Amino acid sequence: MILIADGGSTKSSWCQLDKTGNRVYFNTEGYNPDFMTTPAVEASLEKNLPDTLPREEVTEVHYYGAGVSSAKKAEIIAKAMRQVFPQAKVIVDHDLLASARALLGRKPGFAAILGTGTNSCLYDGTKITYNVDSLGYFLGDEGSGSFIGKRLLRDYLRGLLPDGLQDIFREEFNLTRDDILDRLYNQPLPNRFLASFAKFTYDHNNISYCREIVLQGFETFFANIVSHYPRYQDYTFNCIGSVGYNFRDALSQVARDHHMEVGKIIRSPIDDLVSFHEEAL
Repeated sequence: MILIADGGSTKSSWCQLDKTGNRVYFNTEGYNPDFMTTPAVEASLEKNLPDTLPREEVTEVHYYGAGVSSAKKAEIIAKAMRQVFPQAKVIVDHDLLASARALLGRKPGFAAILGTGTNSCLYDGTKITYNVDSLGYFLGDEGSGSFIGKRLLRDYLRGLLPDGLQDIFREEFNLTRDDILDRLYNQPLPNRFLASFAKFTYDHNNISYCREIVLQGFETFFANIVSHYPRYQDYTFNCIGSVGYNFRDALSQVARDHHMEVGKIIRSPIDDLVSFHEEAL
């Protein structure tokens, strides 16, 4: 039995796959080594893995995670996995590779992630060959949930939300300036906190301000990241992630404006990723 997981910064989607092709899906929280330690990952797994999962029967774990940008970062996650699945070979890699494999299989092309954070790459059908660094939520992550949420919070705190949104936001979240700054500067996982407000723009998509900040986020994503790939217009635009999927109409519009044909835009890679690994069984 093998486990395959796509781990974002907020949520990890798992599939338990046996040799007969039976699939069992479940979720845990996301494990980003930029924000979590090995003991924290292990404790979360112990708490959130299904009781029905026979851990001793797991022979392989393929975990693709946000923030797994080096061998050192991968080991933070892998060490926890080895504690929880002592009989398994554990392979931890970047969630960007998972997205490329899910979107493109074994064909070359361009793949992107637009969820809590942002990432993108060129892929040769086996490995990632080129990556423009997204730089994380402090410096970059253009077009992501955290990027959109940051813009929304900044405008709210400055009293700049139009069309009655200032009052709607205040009533919905009941957050003071001190509450927001405490969550951002003193509490764990500020990127998730920022990204949680992207849903507000989706829920109020009938208001032009909300549509506009999403479009501006995607425009910045293309201007600062996508357009810096060599011959980027030669590729189709393929994307995974809740933000890219929920706002796929706006994202497709921006991609076409930048002369990229739109390929696959999907919410989660897990089904296609499992199929990729199933071929190797």
